[in-house]
Amino acid sequence: MKDRLFFFGSYEGNYQNRAQDVTIPVPIAGAFPALDTVQFAKYNGNFPSRFRETLLFGKLTYAINDRSSAELSINNRHETDVRDFGGNLSAQSATNYKNDVTLGTLKHTYSTGPWLNEAAVTYTRFERNPTANTADIVHRWYALPGGCCIEIGSYPSPQDFTQKRIGLRDDVTYTGWHAGGDHVLKMGATTDFLSYDIEKRNTETPFFFFADGVNCNPNCTGNESYGYRVPYQLHWSTGNPFLKANNAQVGAYIQDDWSPTPRLTFNLGIRWDFETHMYNYDYVTPLDARAAIDTSMRTPVTKGDSLVRQLLDTTAYFTNGTQRKKFYGAFQPRVGFSYALDPQGKTTLFGGFGIFYDRSYFDLSVDETLKLTHPEYTIFFADPDSAAVGHIAPGQVAWSNNYLTTDTTVLKSLVASGRAAGKEIWLIGNDVKVPHSTQWNVGLRRMFGNVLVSAAYVGARGYDQLVFNWANITLDANGNCCVGANLGRGFSNVLFSTSSGRTWYDALQVQVNRPYARTENFGWGAGLALTYATRSLEGVDNVDDHFAFTQASLIGKHHPNDEKTRVVANWTLDVPYAYGVQFSGLITLGSGQLVDKGNNRPGGNYVPGGFSPPKYGFIIPGAWRYRSVDLRLRKDFPNISGTSMAVTADLFNSLNFKNYGCYNTGNGNPGCLVTDPRRLQIGAEYGF
Repeated sequence: MKDRLFFFGSYEGNYQNRAQDVTIPVPIAGAFPALDTVQFAKYNGNFPSRFRETLLFGKLTYAINDRSSAELSINNRHETDVRDFGGNLSAQSATNYKNDVTLGTLKHTYSTGPWLNEAAVTYTRFERNPTANTADIVHRWYALPGGCCIEIGSYPSPQDFTQKRIGLRDDVTYTGWHAGGDHVLKMGATTDFLSYDIEKRNTETPFFFFADGVNCNPNCTGNESYGYRVPYQLHWSTGNPFLKANNAQVGAYIQDDWSPTPRLTFNLGIRWDFETHMYNYDYVTPLDARAAIDTSMRTPVTKGDSLVRQLLDTTAYFTNGTQRKKFYGAFQPRVGFSYALDPQGKTTLFGGFGIFYDRSYFDLSVDETLKLTHPEYTIFFADPDSAAVGHIAPGQVAWSNNYLTTDTTVLKSLVASGRAAGKEIWLIGNDVKVPHSTQWNVGLRRMFGNVLVSAAYVGARGYDQLVFNWANITLDANGNCCVGANLGRGFSNVLFSTSSGRTWYDALQVQVNRPYARTENFGWGAGLALTYATRSLEGVDNVDDHFAFTQASLIGKHHPNDEKTRVVANWTLDVPYAYGVQFSGLITLGSGQLVDKGNNRPGGNYVPGGFSPPKYGFIIPGAWRYRSVDLRLRKDFPNISGTSMAVTADLFNSLNFKNYGCYNTGNGNPGCLVTDPRRLQIGAEYGF
């Protein structure tokens, strides 16, 4: 068929009216008169958490001739999601996550004999824009006696991150090589040109901290009694939050799927990647940052000077824009195999091994600039009793009610007073490494009729993970926190990178699947997946954390707060005598996380997994910390003139399980819910 143009289009709207409960504990009246004026009770209740999504898709396919075709497709996704509140976090603090994604692809396919060539040009625009759902209200954080923590006020850190990408890709497949068996050779290359428009207004809404007493903030001389009468600390950012950057990514691969016998297949390949601006290679260390480090790290301080000064070799971090070398060595071999143990191929042994480089560190290198151009300032307030008699410690400010405002003129006067340090100096090592991991698996799968059962072991080891350490703060000789150098010049901290983070992951994965199939007038399908996994880290406290307070060398190998067991079951079946209605569901169960107590540093009384949140029953008594059962009914109507229509009814968290999180390890109380309460969603689909 040639000279034919085909069109396909679709629209999907997803409108969810969810809700969250805010259950802030109300202090006993009169216990703290300052808290009575806050009136926490008025923030409690059930509040809407709305989600809106629009999905558009269109495709034109042109059959040029018997050997080639062209295709133009456009995807668009627009969504808003009001979320991140509930429990002890007020609805005032909700975030409205706005996402806009547009993807356009022009693809050409040409085949002749054993050759197939696929060439594509893509354009992507991605915008992530979290904003305050209720704006311009100061954010207040309260540490209540025996509990933590209550938050009211606006979401403090709106952002607008826009990425545009132009991608060029070409893939070639050749099936004409039969030396020693059949081969499917694949090779290809990609080049992507990216531009970024970044607006990071982190903590531009003033963030005030309240407590009964403070023991002892870095700018006081002993225990201070605040009684919630005034905040003890303010975090606030100002300056230039905008940044533009460009980047390019290049990749190439070659792979041979070789079948020396009908029962044995090897997958042999290698991939190479390169990125021009992953680590801000042309960055120049500012002169004022150099001067602050040179002065503070070489001038004696009151105590612990030797512990502080020796942490940083500035020659390994200061750069004039030429010291950081781009990484060209991201060669990633991959090997896999599958072997049928019987002639019918019912039982198969499979496995694989590969090396993978992580290229997700551009955002961290951006902060190297923004921490200086858009610093977060910290102001310490003296407790009212000390201020009343004029005993204000150096670096503290006497409180005024005028400060509890979003008026930038007032806040800038606090910063200009000289008692606020804000600029953080981030130093990425000139010899910074690109993180990588080795991953492997081996398993067995078996067909029992039309039921597939598989079991596999999966392992991964991560190396050279980027970790930021504090250069001006360390532990004292007894291993207690903290000894620090006073930087001055408007700077608060110096963070320097090391490539010292390590990760370990081992898992057993079991799956049972029966694809949906009809027998006469009835059809059904079901699946079950079980994962049992362990994870360990070294050099950082938690998964996805890039910071080690105070230094990575003090955080040994430990188990983070990972979930060891997770079970996911699904099913779809035709409801008898219900005129084509299908009933389906999804059950998700998790053993949940153990919560660490203390901290993983000398003197921190660290107990990994020292707090065990309660478990609840479902099928197995007392086995789960996470439980969710989602149900769906669907009715498809007969096609009319090439169109289709269906209606659906979804009941999410149908049993209304409460899955708790944000635990206070002191009193064992949860501070939030990690899943939505039960909700009903009605939908319709129309295809043409």
